Amino acid sequence: MFSRVHSSSRRISSLTILLTALFALVLIAGCGGTANDNGNAQDKDAAGDSPSDSEKSIADEPVYEGNETVVILKTNQGDITVRFFPETSPEHVKNFIAHSESGLYTGTLFHRVIPTMMIQGGDPNSKDDDPNNDGMGGYSYVGPGNMLDAEFNDRPHLRGILSMARGPQVNSAGSQFFIMHAAYPSLNGKYTVFGEVIDGIEVVDFIVNSPRSNRDRPNEDQRIVEVLVEEWSVADVEKSKKAMWAEDEAVHNK
Repeated sequence: MFSRVHSSSRRISSLTILLTALFALVLIAGCGGTANDNGNAQDKDAAGDSPSDSEKSIADEPVYEGNETVVILKTNQGDITVRFFPETSPEHVKNFIAHSESGLYTGTLFHRVIPTMMIQGGDPNSKDDDPNNDGMGGYSYVGPGNMLDAEFNDRPHLRGILSMARGPQVNSAGSQFFIMHAAYPSLNGKYTVFGEVIDGIEVVDFIVNSPRSNRDRPNEDQRIVEVLVEEWSVADVEKSKKAMWAEDEAVHNK
């Protein structure tokens, strides 16, 4: 009697152990599947939240706000558009815009061109028929007989830079300006940089390479026929500048 009960108990105990083990395996497998599913879901969520390359590119682009004044010099060879640096040379910017609005620059010539250096213009004397007085005229926005004090700054004379011409005296800028055809470090800190070209650098190239006399005067008139003063968004200014330099690089890297 005792032995039969003992044997039966052992069978029941073995069965219990077996069932317990099977239940544990099922439970572990179920938990493992749930953990894996959750992991995959988390991976998918993470992938969905990550920005694409195009989204990253857009996010990395600077955001420009506000507007700024630009001047378009419409020449007989094409348009040259410039923007300004009022933070470093406010009086020179005011002067250039005032002369642009008053009509002083309309009809003037680029009377001096030097390849690998610059083109110079803005002298009201160049409107007349006497080429010998070109480069000797001009005055500040205050009026005839008045000149600007220098506003030298740390901006270098690089290709496309707009800078102010002057006489031997430091504070002698009037209306004449020059646009750099190429970098010219020896001018740095000696002439006031107050703007830059944002469209039309190819027009500067054309003018500077026009046939000229031994006095660096173009044989044919390179004239500013009209001047426009406009307000552009800063975003449009930067877009125009970027496109111009991209095209310029493509042309010179052919």
